Amino acid sequence: MLRSFFDKTYVEAGLDEAGRGCYAGPVCAAAVILPKKFRHPLLNDSKQLTEKQRDELRPVIEKESIAFAVAMVDNDEIDRINILQASYRAMHLALDQLAVIPEHLLIDGNRFKSYQQIPHTCIVKGDGKFASIAAASILAKTYRDEFMRNLHASFPHYGWHNNKGYGTAEHRQAIELHGLCNYHRRSFNINAEIIMNYEL
Repeated sequence: MLRSFFDKTYVEAGLDEAGRGCYAGPVCAAAVILPKKFRHPLLNDSKQLTEKQRDELRPVIEKESIAFAVAMVDNDEIDRINILQASYRAMHLALDQLAVIPEHLLIDGNRFKSYQQIPHTCIVKGDGKFASIAAASILAKTYRDEFMRNLHASFPHYGWHNNKGYGTAEHRQAIELHGLCNYHRRSFNINAEIIMNYEL
């Protein structure tokens, strides 16, 4: 059972990102403020759900949330500032867009770069513990997947409609055959000779 809040006295926003380990495309982050009484039987860490379940939950989260926002940082900026800093930046950009200012931030993971003067709590595997983080994980994942599916039309040989830019065997083989395109992350040292494996 996911917890509805860390501290019920605060307006809390859950934050998570998707795409940190990808070879190509942006990193995407979402911030979500849910009502304290929000419940949904499917809500869970996005990695524990099927694509169909995530797509079913996305409009529910968007409709029922007090506020939500999604932001992306592209591969060029990832290469300039590194993937960790890009993940923080995507979260900050999502927070910038929230229509409601949160009083406390719940971050999935063990590190975060402070945002303004808002206190935050980092929670390892928080997307499987708190509803707002789980909701953020679903929005970040579905928005990023949609972005990569749209890119697939222009770069069909990489199979991004299936692998979403992750380092699957299909994607690695396509890189060996076709090389890199302008959506690949050059700082990840991916080329035909050296293909680094990142976790999905």
